[in-house]
Amino acid sequence: MPDSHAHASASSCDASQDFAVKMMELLVVPTFVLDAHGRVIIWNRACVQLTGVPADEVLGMCGPGRCFYNDERPTLAELLLAGRGGDARARHLQQQYRSSTGNNLCAQNWCDMPRTGRRRYLAVDASPICDNGDELIAVVETLRDMTDEKRAQGELERLATRDGLTGLANRRCFDDTILAEWQRAQRQGQPLSLLMVDVDNFKQYNDSHGHQGGDLCLRKVAGAVASEMRANDMVARYGGEEFAVILPNQSLKGAAIVAERIRQRVERLQLPRKHLNGACVTVSIGAATALPGPGTQLGQLIHTADCALYRAKHLGRNRISLPESTLI
Repeated sequence: MPDSHAHASASSCDASQDFAVKMMELLVVPTFVLDAHGRVIIWNRACVQLTGVPADEVLGMCGPGRCFYNDERPTLAELLLAGRGGDARARHLQQQYRSSTGNNLCAQNWCDMPRTGRRRYLAVDASPICDNGDELIAVVETLRDMTDEKRAQGELERLATRDGLTGLANRRCFDDTILAEWQRAQRQGQPLSLLMVDVDNFKQYNDSHGHQGGDLCLRKVAGAVASEMRANDMVARYGGEEFAVILPNQSLKGAAIVAERIRQRVERLQLPRKHLNGACVTVSIGAATALPGPGTQLGQLIHTADCALYRAKHLGRNRISLPESTLI
């Protein structure tokens, strides 16, 4: 009698396991399971659809990371397994991931999907499965495709830092960037230069060409200024018809060369002004350079560039103006 009871219990347990496996197979959430040796024992249909890798290619195999990345990289489930075993390298790798909750590991990152060629942003959770004696027997990993949400978030962040008319960085982005560059220049002992660029007589241009013509003028000038930037430089719409150019690790002499190139490029646009005998749109530019450190402040750099711009306007426009010395 005890034997038949034990047999019934075992059958019931097997039936429960079979049901659990079938449920996992049918889940709409991509899911795979590794046994204690890191071999794939479940690779559900949703996982096949996500990765493009059929189950029969991975079942019984180790290293499912190749289904998600172009380079050799462990999955979160493998890290959890290795961490349980006290692997120092695995524990180090765990720090690259977002969080750990109890015995679970969680991450959000971009995956390459080599088989489908579609890069996806996945939220990943790995959880241990233990027997009654708390012995680790498997790890289950679930993956949620958050690509659309991530891209939407990126677009919102981009819009928050971009000027809607010109596509350049906006004033908020300028303020954040110049502060960060000032702090970096201070740490590294490098100069930081700033150009203030203003479209000459823009109000008259806008009045004679209309707002659409004025908007087109600003977009073209913005493109001309941006075309002279190095990879680490930044140009922003500072306000109205005024632009600001941040030039990290650039001397005053170098800033003057960039400023003159900008002035010439805008002049070559040949945007005609009405009622001014064929004259074209020009810009005035003020430049300043500082070596951040004791006795210098970011506000001084901006003020000096503003004053240089005012001087260029006062001296007749369509020119660059430099301060008498750098802020050192």
